[in-house]
Formats: sequence, C-alpha cells, structure tokens
Amino acid sequence: MRVTMIASECEPWAKTGGLGDVVDALARALGRPGADGSSRVDGPVDVFLPRYRAIPAPSDAATATVRVPDPVAADGATDVEILSVAADGYRLRLVDLPAAFDRDGYYGTPSGDHPDNAWRFGMLCRSALETLRVEARPVDVVHVHDWQGAPAVLYRDAWYWGDFTLGRTAFVLTLHNPAYHGWTHAPDVWTLGLPGSFGDAYGLDLLRTAIERAEMVNTVSPTFASEARTPAMGKGLDWALAGRGDRFVGILNGIDTDQWDPAADRALPAVYGPGSMAGKAACRDALARELGFDPDAAGPIAGAVGRLDPQKGFDLVADAAASMTDAGVRLVVLGSGDPAIADRLREVAAARPDRVAIRETFDRDLARRIYAGSDLFLMPSRFEPSGQSQMIAMRYGTPPVVRATGGLADSVIDVDVAPDEGTGWTFVEESGAALAAAVARATAVFAAPDRSRWDAVVARGMAHDWSWEAGPVAGYLAMYERAIAARR
Repeated sequence: MRVTMIASECEPWAKTGGLGDVVDALARALGRPGADGSSRVDGPVDVFLPRYRAIPAPSDAATATVRVPDPVAADGATDVEILSVAADGYRLRLVDLPAAFDRDGYYGTPSGDHPDNAWRFGMLCRSALETLRVEARPVDVVHVHDWQGAPAVLYRDAWYWGDFTLGRTAFVLTLHNPAYHGWTHAPDVWTLGLPGSFGDAYGLDLLRTAIERAEMVNTVSPTFASEARTPAMGKGLDWALAGRGDRFVGILNGIDTDQWDPAADRALPAVYGPGSMAGKAACRDALARELGFDPDAAGPIAGAVGRLDPQKGFDLVADAAASMTDAGVRLVVLGSGDPAIADRLREVAAARPDRVAIRETFDRDLARRIYAGSDLFLMPSRFEPSGQSQMIAMRYGTPPVVRATGGLADSVIDVDVAPDEGTGWTFVEESGAALAAAVARATAVFAAPDRSRWDAVVARGMAHDWSWEAGPVAGYLAMYERAIAARR
C-alpha cells in the first residue's frame, strides 16, 4: 500500500510534544522491511509538514510548484512550493507557503493562537492533496494527525471524491490530543474553502467532522480509547467517538529504541544495559552531585520531566513533595509551564535544597540524565492518551510511578498487584496523597535489605520491547487495511 501522512509536527524539524515523535517514528518504522524482509509499504511514506520559519530549506531538496485553491487569494488560487527531501526512512515534503508559516510560533504566540489557523492548516492539507493529485499516482491511505490534518478529510469528500488519485483513498485520523478541536467560528469558515454544507450557524468543529467522515479513527492507547468515549474524558467528542463503534480503536505508541538506548546514549556520564548495570550507578551518582544532593543518602531519587501543567499532574507532585521528602525521597523536576505550579515547586526547593531541585528549562541532555540517574520516575497525569516517558524510564532502568489512566495504565504493571510481572507502581485517585502513598510503596521495595525484588522490577522494565516494530506498526497496518476495505 502507498501511505501519505499530513501533520503539523515531525521530529526533528518541528516539535512541541509527543505528536512530533510519533509522526517521525511511525513513518520510519513503516518504511523498514518486516521480519520476513518484505516491504511493509510501497515506497517511502510521504510526510507533509509546514515549512515553519524555524525550518531551513534543505540544500538537497527537490522543488516543485503546485497551484493550490486558496479562498483568501484574489484570484482564488496560490502557487505553493513543495520541498521534498529524503529523511531517515521516509520522504519529508515541506509545504513552503510563507504567508501561512513564515511567522513566530507554530500555532500562535504567547499572547494567543494565530487568528487564521483554520486557513493556515487548511492550506497545508489542500497543498498536500493537490500535490498528490498532480503526481497522479494513486494513494491507498492518507493518515492525518489531530485537528491540523482534519481538513484533508473534509476536502476529500468535498472536492476529490471522483478524482483518479484520491477518490478511492482511505483516510485515517489519529487523535493525539482531543482537547484541541480546531474550532472555526462561522465568520471564518469561508477561509477553509469548503462548500456551504459544512458547518452550521455557529461554525465548524474540524476534528469532530473529520471523526465522522474518516474511514478509521484511532487514539494512542486502548485504555484512552475507552476513556475518550465518556463525557469525563472525551473533551466534547465522546458521543462522536462512541458513534464510530469499532471504527474507533486504540493503538499504544512505542518509542524509538535506537534514539533511547542507555547502552549508547552520549548524553550520559556512563552507559549501561541489562546485565551490565554499573553505569546506572555512575549516572545516579553524577546526577545527585549535579543537583546538590548527597549521593550516599539512603532514599531514592525521584525524577519528573514534562510540561508543568495540571493535565500532567505536576500540581500533585507539588502537593506530595513535603510528604515524599520527609520520607527521605529526593525530588528533581525538569520543565516549565503553569506559573502557579512553578511557584509552589520553587518554594519546596528553597525550603529543602538538599532534597528538591527544580530546573525550569528545556534541556534534552538533562532529561536523559534524569531518566538514567533517577531511581523512580513520576507521571501522575490526570489524563495521558499514551505517554512515552514511562516507556523511556523503564528502558533506562527507572521504574515509573504513574496514575492509572490512558497509556500509563496500558504500559505499567503495578508491582503489588502482580509481583512476578510488575514494572512500576500505579494509583488511581487524583491527589497528592495518593501519589505519595504510591511512592512510599516503591520506596519500601527500594530500601529493602534484600535488593532482589527491586532488581527484578528494574530488569522486567528494561527487558520489554517498546519499539514501534514490536507492536504499534502491526496495529497501524491492520487499521490501514480495514480503512481501505471500508472505502472500497
């Protein structure tokens, strides 16, 4: 099958969160041969991405100009350059439209979203579809991501239903964060260039409408697929998702196990792996010294990396900090975001600098040192469609403590529930007390005189294969096949 993706982010060119990681890793994994040596897809996967201001034009890119219908242009169309360049296992296709993408911020500035986002990402999608139409090589699956890719589904139904290249194409939509719908108010719907039958007197919900029209819809873990069907977790899409029945599925994300490998990570002071864990102890010692902690203190070091946001549960970390540190835990937090949460963490760190460190920055190498040098990794998210940090932590020999939601529930097995299979500790209640209690359970195993139980938990987490090839790719290929059958 021939597969094309349309997304607003793709690592390493444009990334604000997990979306960019997934698009890059999945496209690359699809392009690799299967276990039997056969190709999974026809040719490299195409990934259409905006050429944002921060993305330089590749010197070796092939350039083509495509005339794209544009509702805001004086003559109804705009010439768009498509820069195509070989990436790591797929073909990156940059949509170069300066009026839309040569500006600060992918989606907006600190003062708010760009007011013409509907037009901007509509042009991303229409440019991708026009490029495919002009190339006249039939496409089996167009895989779009989040609301920014949703207009492509609507354009297919409005303008390409009889087209040789795209008329029989199946469209698949992945929801990475259903909290953002791409809501377009009625006065702005015209900028999308859709027939008047799309939307209503109030406007157009791009994500919801694409959910209703795509052949298949998925989110990034089975548990979150169930949660998203409920009013509490569906972010206003629960009834639309429930209405798709078995055309809405959950496929747990993986991680790039070449990129995340403690045996080859150059950001670490020492490397290590299963059966050779001396480097893990060296990483712990180095991290403790870097943070101003006593490396010889008895309690565990608990790390947390991410956006300081209630969604990610960092307010629960602040709530639990005093209880954890009183019990001998040392805490390091790397991230920025909500000023109120940052203020609370700063207060705790000021009161106990020997046991709490907060680093309000984006530092890739420090994040890796925290994954490797911590004893526990905290992810108390209120909702987490998939999550990859817990997988990275386990690969780095750092058992996670997570709230049992979404992909966290699907990927972490509680040690006290399944002693012979456990890879971490989970809790349910959204409270600092529940987080602190789970950390206390983990600390009891960490501090036990007999280290065999702790070592077994670490070993099980490191032994699990979190690669895209080990599971997610097969799930996506099966979904593509179902989408193709449904379309045809």
